[in-house]
Amino acid sequence: MIFDPPLVPARLIQRYKRFLFDAVLASGEEITGFCPNTGSMRGLTAPGSNIWLSQHQSAARKYRYALELVEVDGHLVGINTALPNALAEEGIRKGLIDNLHLYPVIKREQRYGRNSRIDLLLSGGGMPDTYVEVKNVHFTRSPGLAEFPDTVTSRGAKHLEELGDMVDAGHRAIMIYLVQRHDCDRFRLSGDLDPAYGVAFRRAVARGVEAFALKCRVGRDEIAPSGLIPIDEPGIATLRQRVSTTD
Repeated sequence: MIFDPPLVPARLIQRYKRFLFDAVLASGEEITGFCPNTGSMRGLTAPGSNIWLSQHQSAARKYRYALELVEVDGHLVGINTALPNALAEEGIRKGLIDNLHLYPVIKREQRYGRNSRIDLLLSGGGMPDTYVEVKNVHFTRSPGLAEFPDTVTSRGAKHLEELGDMVDAGHRAIMIYLVQRHDCDRFRLSGDLDPAYGVAFRRAVARGVEAFALKCRVGRDEIAPSGLIPIDEPGIATLRQRVSTTD
């Protein structure tokens, strides 16, 4: 996924009200922009951080700039939660996740479950329909270890239950944790921050839901899926990649 037009560098003043941030452009101009991430963004909102913004010219937009990348300890982190579905699909089509690239049809945002929409629905090729939920991951507390969630997510637990229902109905169901940072080579659940999500995850896996952690290479010009990383959770075998990564 290439950033076109190129991103605009800035320095963060503050992020507030979930959707907004203030920043200083390289020119010295102070601006208010849109933050496309409603989560806590734990560890990514320190005042003075180097950030990169997408710029929009449409007169219909209230805010001209949107936050895309944050630099933390010399590493770039993607925070835009509108990107993971497209990045996961890109990873699937590149053959990075099991045999999912064999599906001829991939649809986004299809209705299913209890008044929900599945992120990706794979079908065709004589294979069972596969329901894929994608979660954005940008949180870390230990070097090399990506974690999810960074706060309580009852909605996330609901999605795991619904994936389990799809398995019970005879389909395949997969959770993809899309890691928008390249400095992590392992993934685990942050059970201390949301114990209920951990319980829901283990129940889903016991019902047959599969889980993969897909890391991305993050740069100022492009974000691209680069390969799977192990999931450090009891009951989850280390997933062996069937193709080389693009690192």
